Amino acid sequence: MSNRRTVFCNARLIDPATGLDAKGGLLVENGKIADAGPRLFGDVDRADPEVIDCKGLVLAPGLIDMRVFTGEPGSEHRETLESASLAAAAGGVTTIVVMPNTDPVIDEPSLVDFIRRRAQATACVRVAPMAALTRHLAGEMMTEVGLLMEAGAVAFTDGDRTIANTRVLRRALAYASTFGALVVGHAEDPGLADGAAMTEGEYAMRLGIPAAPTAAETMIVERDIRLVELTGARYHFGQISCRASLENVAAAKQRGLPITCGVAAHHLALNELDVGPYYTFMKVKPPLRSETDRAAMVDGVASGLIDVIVSSHDPQAADTKRQPFSQAAFGAVGLETLLPVALGVHHNGSADLLHVLKALTAAPAKILGLNAGTLAKGAPADLVLIDPGAPYVLDPDKLHSRARNTPFEGRRFQGLAMKTFVGGECVFDREAGQ
Repeated sequence: MSNRRTVFCNARLIDPATGLDAKGGLLVENGKIADAGPRLFGDVDRADPEVIDCKGLVLAPGLIDMRVFTGEPGSEHRETLESASLAAAAGGVTTIVVMPNTDPVIDEPSLVDFIRRRAQATACVRVAPMAALTRHLAGEMMTEVGLLMEAGAVAFTDGDRTIANTRVLRRALAYASTFGALVVGHAEDPGLADGAAMTEGEYAMRLGIPAAPTAAETMIVERDIRLVELTGARYHFGQISCRASLENVAAAKQRGLPITCGVAAHHLALNELDVGPYYTFMKVKPPLRSETDRAAMVDGVASGLIDVIVSSHDPQAADTKRQPFSQAAFGAVGLETLLPVALGVHHNGSADLLHVLKALTAAPAKILGLNAGTLAKGAPADLVLIDPGAPYVLDPDKLHSRARNTPFEGRRFQGLAMKTFVGGECVFDREAGQ
């Protein structure tokens, strides 16, 4: 945390938490936001602060990514907390929420504490761990939610695994509700999705790739909504990817159920045709959908039915991707492309910039109960300076992640994080090549 006083001037301040979108400046003291607004600061002469000229660029709260897989502990060759944090900083992300799908699984308080301590020692951004909802992610016995919350778990999930046993999930939701804990679910029927690598349809049939229908997702969405009705638990769908799922979530919200949902950035920008000539970097979970479903996800973000946009960052080693499509591992890296892809929703006219940034800052902060995602006085000075119009062609060799399995190789984007600050300290400066 910085002990200096820093003034950001000549900025376009955007704070989705308050609806602020105005030219102005921001003052940081002792790692926290001391003041922000459209007026000039008249008291800066009492000290000799560092002044950062934002040159009219957007100054916003640092992004919060609610779905990040790493390899630490157990598979550090894929990704460490340190390398993930470097990628996050380069993408303007100041808080990463890491999944418990590691080896060992994060299902004990001591392991939650390990993640927190390891992150404090090695990561340049804030790391918030989710803990497993069931022991060993086996879907059979729930974890000690209360003890894991005390250790620092911000939510409970089995990551990219669906709890198939409805009785186990009902009991886990009822137990979590007694603590006010957030449960994050993965919607994909294990039976229907078993062995599938694409979305069922004409294109998958032409390629000869095993596929599953979108109903594999929608059925679980419908089931979990019913269980929320029974238990009253706070529930977040980690990522949805098709129109039918969104319609179910919309109906649940209209009934006042405590349900929220996210969408992965790649489901906003890509569809099943992008698989092309069996390109395994396009193999993700849930799989890329039809253009109709992709457009529905964009509409969901624009309307606010989809609460958050996530990277679903899932680094894979090269040998697990250099396989026939059906045998290749699921997953794509996304921390550094989260912001450019999300800005595409703004650039194509679907939503204004304030609304898009809300899905990356204030909304995830509210869902998780984090003291972040705002430019309010007293909040941590976790900030990102964004050039929303900067042209950018993605070069995988320049990614900061240990893995290179991006589905956006060579893609042209508009909009980049230029500088990232955590606790008032600059952790990434694009112009300096940091």
